[in-house]
Amino acid sequence: MHLLDLGIFLAYMLAMLGVGVYFMKKNSSQEDYYVGGRSIGSLHIGLSVVATDVGGGFSIGLGGLGFAMGISGSWMLFTGLIGAWLAAVLLIPKVKANPSFARFFTFPQIIGYLFDQKAAKIAALICFIGYLGFTSSQLLAGAKLASGTFESLDLHTALLIMGVIAVVYTVMGGLKAVIYTDTVQWIILMLGLMLIGIPVAYSFVGGWDGITRTLPEEFFSLSNLTWQDLVNWGVTIIPIWFVGMTLYQRIFAARDEKSAKRAWFIAGIFEWPIMAFLGVSLGLLSRVAVEQGALEGFTATMDPEMGLPVMLSQILPVGILGLMMSAYFSAVLSTADSCLMAASGNLTTDLLSNQLKDKPMHQEVRISQLLTLAIGIIAVLIAWQMTEVLSLMLYSYAFMVSGLLVPVVAGLFLNKRNPTAAIFSMIIGGSVTAGLTLAGVNLPFSLDANLFGIACSAISYSLVYYFRNKKIEQ
Repeated sequence: MHLLDLGIFLAYMLAMLGVGVYFMKKNSSQEDYYVGGRSIGSLHIGLSVVATDVGGGFSIGLGGLGFAMGISGSWMLFTGLIGAWLAAVLLIPKVKANPSFARFFTFPQIIGYLFDQKAAKIAALICFIGYLGFTSSQLLAGAKLASGTFESLDLHTALLIMGVIAVVYTVMGGLKAVIYTDTVQWIILMLGLMLIGIPVAYSFVGGWDGITRTLPEEFFSLSNLTWQDLVNWGVTIIPIWFVGMTLYQRIFAARDEKSAKRAWFIAGIFEWPIMAFLGVSLGLLSRVAVEQGALEGFTATMDPEMGLPVMLSQILPVGILGLMMSAYFSAVLSTADSCLMAASGNLTTDLLSNQLKDKPMHQEVRISQLLTLAIGIIAVLIAWQMTEVLSLMLYSYAFMVSGLLVPVVAGLFLNKRNPTAAIFSMIIGGSVTAGLTLAGVNLPFSLDANLFGIACSAISYSLVYYFRNKKIEQ
């Protein structure tokens, strides 16, 4: 990489750290640190939501899908659109209209309100583990980008650099730093993809003629996927909008219900079709370049998630490469910081709340920062052991969804509340999904383990709820 590109990239990273320093001086309480003072407008919230949900992991993952299957990979984010809009219509009015939720920081606090504190602790543990894995996936996405762009940089060194940058400015600035940098980062990414990445890559491979001569027709079809793909994506991604800690933090941070709903509608549109087709199109273009033999040292049998960063590093001119890499690192940081804040919120507010009780406000913030730092270090260590971004993200999503979805639906929407049923369903649902995934069990019809975890969670909740109520009646 040319020194000019490196200079642009380093200047951007320093600017992000500067934002963290600025908000570190502004934060005076956990209210500021975890929910942004509950005063943030819909545009900032909306862009932060989509930046968090799509971010670097899905950007790299979408590139990998476009490389492997073409534009049909865009359907993965269509499930994000559905989830966002359903949450805007069904979830946000429930959360913002309940005065009991007005002082909450985290999603497990809602579980505690609906059931009891034991259930809240289980929910917090599930959230913490899930977002720890999700943070790791984002750091791995950034490391893949860096190692694919900088020839002399190996994956593990890149991972350490990404970890330091993402963790340090998140530790310092809290949720305000996260949301306001998300807005800037997302704008940079969108402009970078639309004005630089796609036009240059399109020209490099010879335009439409070069694309159609190189790839088979199925790469340009929206039906180049199985029904199992669509079901697995839907079951994993749609429910996360109802149980995602990062999303509840933004509902709490929004000024009012109207602002929150508008933010979720904005996020849905940016997810699909905008980001979905931008991401898979760049992945498809990288596949064209590989098939044409135009990318030095890269073949179609190598990691598909590396095709995109390798292509960008080889085709973009001096100066532009630095801007484009800053755009993609923006996406990575926008998700990594949010997931790190979510895990930190679970740990400090839900799991260690008794230890932090009655401490001075400035001391609470300092302890929160130190715990966020510790979580970031663990996330780097987890990412060190992984190789595929999209799988790690979807595993984390699936674990949270299978453990948390049924109690939320039962308690918040159906008013069927029983703490014992909630605890059983969370433990069984999460355990089934995690166990099937770790064991690598081949499930019927190639369906995802998450579907079976949700089914087990629902069955266990129903049975325990029925027998507990029957016992009370007797």
